[in-house]
Amino acid sequence: MSQTLSRLVREAADAVPITCVTRESWPGIEAALPAPQAAYARATDFSPKAGCLALLPDAEGRVAAVLFGLGDDADPLLAGKLPGLLPPGTYRFSPTQNSVVQGSELRGSDVQNSDGQGSELRGFDVQGATLAWLLGSYRFGRYRAAGTERPALAVSESVDAEAVTRIAEAVARGRDLVNTPANDLGPAEIEAAIRAVADRHGAAVTVVTGEDLARDFPLVHVVGASSPRAPRLIDLTWGPVDAPRVTLVGKGVAFDTGGLDIKPSSAMLLMKKDMGGSAAALAAAEMVMGSGLNLRLRLIIPAVENAVSGTAFRPGDVIRSRAGLTVEIGNTDAEGRLILADALALADAEKPDLLIDFATLTGAARTALGPDLPAFFTEDEALAQSVAEAGVAVADPVWRLPLHKPYASLLDSKIADLNNVSGGPFAGAITAALFLRRFAPATRAHVHFDLYGWNPSTKPGRPEGGEVQTARLVHALLARRYPRA
Repeated sequence: MSQTLSRLVREAADAVPITCVTRESWPGIEAALPAPQAAYARATDFSPKAGCLALLPDAEGRVAAVLFGLGDDADPLLAGKLPGLLPPGTYRFSPTQNSVVQGSELRGSDVQNSDGQGSELRGFDVQGATLAWLLGSYRFGRYRAAGTERPALAVSESVDAEAVTRIAEAVARGRDLVNTPANDLGPAEIEAAIRAVADRHGAAVTVVTGEDLARDFPLVHVVGASSPRAPRLIDLTWGPVDAPRVTLVGKGVAFDTGGLDIKPSSAMLLMKKDMGGSAAALAAAEMVMGSGLNLRLRLIIPAVENAVSGTAFRPGDVIRSRAGLTVEIGNTDAEGRLILADALALADAEKPDLLIDFATLTGAARTALGPDLPAFFTEDEALAQSVAEAGVAVADPVWRLPLHKPYASLLDSKIADLNNVSGGPFAGAITAALFLRRFAPATRAHVHFDLYGWNPSTKPGRPEGGEVQTARLVHALLARRYPRA
């Protein structure tokens, strides 16, 4: 297991039991406790509100049991708080939940046992809680010494530890990429991360650079030409060639200065995360390959750095894209949609059954929905419902915004087929999505995710820092559509 995560072990006789309680169940659980422990819980003001914790001692003063409150409407990832609250040791979720725990709605849709059913224990989804535990135990430790020892979790045979670990490790590796500063993560390092995943799963990788990139992917080339770190188009394929085709595209801007339309310093502070779309796409791809889903997977990542130099592209330039459409550059800080345009044109030529792109694209989406709720766009109504349902099921939520076609006129250019920005303050996320749709006209089943890619503060299962939003959602969606053969 990744060193960034807590350990999972199989059942341990000395593991400390964690009993999760709700307001409804607490009176019965309290009455069943040994008198000293019940008194201790009362003396320390334990209550079943969400996230409340009590460490119950034995006669020698050691931790004998843990009470953990779920509240009335608990966060599905609430168990992700536990690794940060508990002292070092080995713990387990109690197998005697007294039929009380109904707080977690993270069912078996995210991680499944071999029979396809989530592991539930009298209403308590122990498999989902195990995943939440791992997600919450993540620490980014590349640049400083490890902190205190983290608690371990003992799991029974009812938990598919391999599946849970596979998902958690894919998330952790994606978070590591987003958290790594740009001096240590450029286009070449993004390529290396993709190759490492490909090697683990027997996938093929091709990379386009140099003159070939300038000829075949001119928008990717022109955005990355300002940096001494060469831009590239990375193309991974995996799975049977005759299986349904699913293509994932991720924005891989290793750092975004804004180009000649340079950002203010305050807006540049988190721009190492502008490759968050590529990290989310790679994490989702790793989950798909690890799960052995019955599909033909393609992962396309345009990887660049948007720097400032004498070779930078300029406002007012007109570039002919891979698709043949000419694009007037209204703002060099709207570079993500440019590199995605060429990548989507490549994907669209194959007419995949499903095309999904991931991008930290617009501040407008964050203004509308905040950092925790990525926007998504699609013209396919049934697909939109499936995406929303998958997000709820695995606590990876999203919200649909409209592809309002009349707004496409905001991208009109007087000298080219279209401009890369609208030039006005309205509907920035929608116009960006409409821009992208111009480059995948043959693919009806297309979902565009506009992500933030960052947790501004720590929440259960979501430590502060880089986040691969929608990766677990997409894995769950694809697992339902293309189950393992």
